[in-house]
Amino acid sequence: MSATYLLVNTLSTTVSFYTLLIFVRILLSWFPNVDWYNQPFATLGQLTDPYLNLFRSLIPPLGGLDLSPILGIFLLQFVSEGLQKASMSLMY
Repeated sequence: MSATYLLVNTLSTTVSFYTLLIFVRILLSWFPNVDWYNQPFATLGQLTDPYLNLFRSLIPPLGGLDLSPILGIFLLQFVSEGLQKASMSLMY
């Protein structure tokens, strides 16, 4: 296997894992008793909020409903699919 294949495959796995972290962040936001200043929630917020804040500046919250993660996850899925296709083309 080439180094390029391994790099692309690792990036694809990282993007998929980051998407999972955002899903967990979204699910935890449904529980009002989660203290985002205590661990492990603070770490999760520090990992996901900078990325989600990019989209929050584009889509303002609509009456307490934050739709920015939808756009963020859509972009991550697009990148992940592109990386997977690149990985497949490098494999053969």
